[in-house]
Amino acid sequence: MKIKRVTLPLDTKTAQTLRAGDIVLISGEVLTCRDCAHKRIFEYLNQGIELPFSIEGAAFFYAGPCPAPPGKACGSCGPTTSARMDGFAPRLYDMGLSCVIGKGEVSKEVRDAIARNKRVYFAAVGGAGALCGNAVVSCECVAFPDLLSEAVYKMELKDLPAVVAADAFGGDVYAAARAK
Repeated sequence: MKIKRVTLPLDTKTAQTLRAGDIVLISGEVLTCRDCAHKRIFEYLNQGIELPFSIEGAAFFYAGPCPAPPGKACGSCGPTTSARMDGFAPRLYDMGLSCVIGKGEVSKEVRDAIARNKRVYFAAVGGAGALCGNAVVSCECVAFPDLLSEAVYKMELKDLPAVVAADAFGGDVYAAARAK
C-alpha cells in the first residue's frame, strides 16, 4: 500500500484527494487541543472573546505533550480519544478547522461536519506516545498555560504516521471495518 505524505495546513483541494483508509505521514503545524482547552475555547467563543490563535485553517492534534527530555522538542505525545471532543468538533469544522488528529471513532455529527466542510479526520496510533513524540520537531505553548499539559501548544510535526479515518466524502474507516 502506498503511503501518502500530507503537509499542513491542509487545504480543501488536498483534503479531497484523501480517502478513508489511506495511510499518511503528516508534517506541518498543529495545535494540541484536549478536553480542557476545548472547554476554554468555547467559553471564549460564547463570550465573544478573541482567541489567541485562529481556528480558520488550523489543524488540531488531540494530545497533551509530556515534558521534553534533553535533545527533544517534547516527550511522549500520543493521541487522546477523539470522541471526547465530539460535542465541540462540528462547530469548529464549520468555523474552518482543516483537520484533526486523534484516536478512535467520532460521532455521526462529527463525520457529517467533516463531509459538509470537505475536511478530514486522521487517526494516529493509540498507545504509541513515544513514536508520536518523536515526530515533533518543535513545541511551544501558545494559549492557556494554566492548563499545563492540556494547554494549547503549537507543534511542528515531521512524518507523524496516521490513517485517514473520516474523509471529505463521508467515508469512515471504522464503519468499513465493521462491514467486513
